[in-house]
Amino acid sequence: MARGHYTHVSMSIDPGRRPRIGVSFYTPVLRAGARVLESGRPFLSLESDEADVTVSTTGAGPVTAEDVGVARQIFNAAARYLADCERMHADQPADSDQITPSGVGETAA
Repeated sequence: MARGHYTHVSMSIDPGRRPRIGVSFYTPVLRAGARVLESGRPFLSLESDEADVTVSTTGAGPVTAEDVGVARQIFNAAARYLADCERMHADQPADSDQITPSGVGETAA
């Protein structure tokens, strides 16, 4: 039985707190890319057909030590996610009902 594919976007507005937006991708139709703009500013993007998330430097300005730290956290988290996915995929039976569409995991340079 295949599970549904979707992108979930939510917004919470509570009195006395800053608004919070959540984006969750539960779809194999996800694109990831990283580029450097002509201005020299690097950015990372995650996109589905329903939502985009972009990460770039603080205030869209020069790269700070904090920006490098955030980029390192993203890299480490993505490496862990990849390792977990590969391990779990390898542990699945060959006749698993899990969806394995072509083109998943393609990245833009």
